[in-house]
Amino acid sequence: MSKPKHLTAPLPIDTMPSGIPYIICNEAAERFCYYGMVSVLILYMTKRLLGADGSLATMSPEGARECFSWFTAGVYFFPILGAILADAVLGKFWTIFSLSLVYCLGTFVLAADQTRVGLFAGLFLITLGAGGIKSNVSANVGDQFGPKNRHLLERVFSWFYFSINVGSLFAALLIPLLLEYFGNPEHFGERAKHLGPMVAFGVPGLLMIVAITAFWMGRKKFVHIPPAGSAMLKEACSREGLGVMAKLAGLYMFIAVFWSLYGQSMSAWILQADKLDRHLLTWLQPVEAWAVGAGLTGVKGLSQIEMLAGQVQSVNALLILVLIPVFTYWVYPAVGKVVRLTPLRKIGAGLFLTVLAFAVVAYTEQLISVSPTQPPSIWWLALSYAILTVAELMVSITCLEFSYTQAPKKMKSLIMSMYLLSNAAGNVFTALVNRFIRNENGTIKLPGASYYGFFAGLMFVAAVLFCVYACFYREKTYIQDSAEPTT
Repeated sequence: MSKPKHLTAPLPIDTMPSGIPYIICNEAAERFCYYGMVSVLILYMTKRLLGADGSLATMSPEGARECFSWFTAGVYFFPILGAILADAVLGKFWTIFSLSLVYCLGTFVLAADQTRVGLFAGLFLITLGAGGIKSNVSANVGDQFGPKNRHLLERVFSWFYFSINVGSLFAALLIPLLLEYFGNPEHFGERAKHLGPMVAFGVPGLLMIVAITAFWMGRKKFVHIPPAGSAMLKEACSREGLGVMAKLAGLYMFIAVFWSLYGQSMSAWILQADKLDRHLLTWLQPVEAWAVGAGLTGVKGLSQIEMLAGQVQSVNALLILVLIPVFTYWVYPAVGKVVRLTPLRKIGAGLFLTVLAFAVVAYTEQLISVSPTQPPSIWWLALSYAILTVAELMVSITCLEFSYTQAPKKMKSLIMSMYLLSNAAGNVFTALVNRFIRNENGTIKLPGASYYGFFAGLMFVAAVLFCVYACFYREKTYIQDSAEPTT
């Protein structure tokens, strides 16, 4: 019998698998691509989208929010197709590699064509590619671990999430600046209307090439779990497989509400940021005035430092980078000494925090409506992002690991795709809400703060019902078997 080219099961080791650094690098670059593109997408649709004749043909805020939600729903729907392709036909490695190429093509279509044709074609390719790899990338992380090093799974999923936000942070800071600079007519004249989006979507495409390269370089280090073919479908249709899917489907119904709210931090919240006072250090104005009077100039101008609306997402990414190690190594162990901190308890706490985050956003929107020409500070929205970030740590990272461990061995990608479908369902709900609140006369059924209040109330009800459901959930863990020791 010929020796296989790759490992087909994890080695019996109690240390970190050698393929993990390549996966982490791939994920950081891919997330730079995705969040870089997303950081300017809603503003691009409402301010820079062109018609066939080259004139502005932008969307309304409600229309753009709906389009953004359908796009996000697509990204989290296509994992089900990618999971079937990986688990039954190609295996995870070749599914991820081939669909990453489709994903990369989509970003360059967005960069090349600034009309609605280019927008919809590019977004479709991105949903197909980014969605198709989503469930497989996270399942591929778990496949690298066997019984002896399974204790490292929680830590590696935390660092996997850390890499996501490294990419997200730098993308959210850089890409809006590129759009603003290269899209400025004062710098590039008439070319700016094409050049700005070209650079803002093209640079993420280049980072996707980096991601594909890193993944290819790690191909000989990875554990390649062979596709199970019809065995995957048999396991999925077995009594045990159907039971697992039914239990998790009930859980994911509540998680879908979380994703409905979370997704708006990349759309509705950015539109709110565009109406806020984005000067970060306005409180220094009295100090500056005193410094000028005293003949000092070193402090002057600091109060004029302004954040772009598209950069506001960087608050979330920055806080994730800080809080992941804080929660992993200090908060969770400390709380665990007082109460048993199960995955479901973490998730429940995160859902209630999401209610609070949207309550703060609703209050900020109320402040805007009271005084639109003395707008409230961006720090109100930063507070909302801070609360939502802690909720994300408790819900998203925990669900990622929990979904993998609860999935039978031949159904890992399939179950991960079910988890991602909860995100799709949440964003479909958001899209439908944004469609149905628009009246024919141009008015809105949920204007201003009432829009955010509606979602906060919905999340509160879902969080309470989740706590009831969690009391009856019975966990069962499945981990890949180790390979036989080699001599």
